[in-house]
Amino acid sequence: MMIINNSNMLTMKYKLLVVILLVGLSSVAQNKLWTLQECVTHALENNINIKKGQNTLLINEQDIKAAKGNFLPSLSGNLSEGLSFGQTELFPGSFVNRTSNSTNMSVSVSQSIFNGFRTTNLYKQSQLNHETNELELNRIRDDISLNVANSYLNVLFNEERLETAKAQYDFSSKQLQQVKALVDAGVQPKANIYDADATLSSDAQAVTVAANNYTLSLLSLSQLLQVPFEGFNVAIIEIDTPSESLMYNDIKPILNYALENRNEIKVAKKDIENAELSTKISKSGFLPSVSLSYSFGTNAFYSNLITSEANFLDQLNDNKGHNINLNVSIPIFSRFQNKTNVAKSKIREANSKLDLEQAKLTLESNIQRAYTDAQAALKAFSAAQKSLDSQELAFSNSQERYNLGSLNSFDLEQARIRLINAESSLINAKYDFVFKTKVLDFYTGKTITF
Repeated sequence: MMIINNSNMLTMKYKLLVVILLVGLSSVAQNKLWTLQECVTHALENNINIKKGQNTLLINEQDIKAAKGNFLPSLSGNLSEGLSFGQTELFPGSFVNRTSNSTNMSVSVSQSIFNGFRTTNLYKQSQLNHETNELELNRIRDDISLNVANSYLNVLFNEERLETAKAQYDFSSKQLQQVKALVDAGVQPKANIYDADATLSSDAQAVTVAANNYTLSLLSLSQLLQVPFEGFNVAIIEIDTPSESLMYNDIKPILNYALENRNEIKVAKKDIENAELSTKISKSGFLPSVSLSYSFGTNAFYSNLITSEANFLDQLNDNKGHNINLNVSIPIFSRFQNKTNVAKSKIREANSKLDLEQAKLTLESNIQRAYTDAQAALKAFSAAQKSLDSQELAFSNSQERYNLGSLNSFDLEQARIRLINAESSLINAKYDFVFKTKVLDFYTGKTITF
């Protein structure tokens, strides 16, 4: 007779329930659809270059603390203990075995009073480096946001191409069935079945290619986000039909805003300030430096040759002493080091100003190109829309003629290919225009949304 333990049965049920819940949660996690905002947020929080930029800012903060500390006096303590033993010549030709012990203690304070404003300018430079790297980090964030938006848009583009390819396959499948019915009715020759079947095979291949492109675009986005590809998918967004209302009518406001607010321009301006500070720091080498130091010390000494030394604490008290030093250093000749340092700093200063001009030219060129590309993309979309309308009408007409037997399968296939090409061109033009307008939004500081 078998006895079933109820406790074991309950344990098994609980374990089974936990497994089912974990499987369910895993399924939900794998079916998560990433929105554009979630993709951008995740990239900004996990991108390696951004993390490195944040670490650079932490280093800059430590540099600021160190530069600020240079205004404070330095304090140091010294404690030494010495022991010597061996033969010592007291008088010419008279040697004795001497053992001696010495103890020295001191505390010293040193303060730089004037060093040609070098400390002040180094402190300003440390703050400027922090501001520059913060702007550079913001530039990296902007670029990553745009790259993520572009990859996300590429997924939507390939998804729409895949849907179009599937629609063409479904149409070809229905067309094959219709041709078979016409052949059975004796209206068309049997050879048309082979042509329709070949068309269906070609469309099946197109679906495979489109599905592969869609998968690759998802893979590219997941790699950009640094998330596992398995189970990764995005929320599909309906992209509005391009219109004139999305287009900027004037490029000047975009240029003016970008030249005043873009991070690459701000970084270039900060680099000029940094170079100017470096020149001032180099010039400090021509100026005198003044420092003040104070020290307090004492010592104790013992020898086996003398028996009348005071005890250790009394010696420390009796030998106390103070020392104050004012040091003034005036540079006279530095073997041309100061002169060459200033000359090189001025050259770097001139180069930083040229870098600013180059940054402005590059930014203006990019905006001009984006603006021109957006205008061309809108015109291309309008032309593609008209072409698709014409090809749809032409294909409908060709299909009617084919059904009546007045058009052969080759001519029908040519009309269908022209229709497919028109549909592809329209999809390309639509997404090309949308991305070009988003690039212009990017240069005006707008958040990228679809």
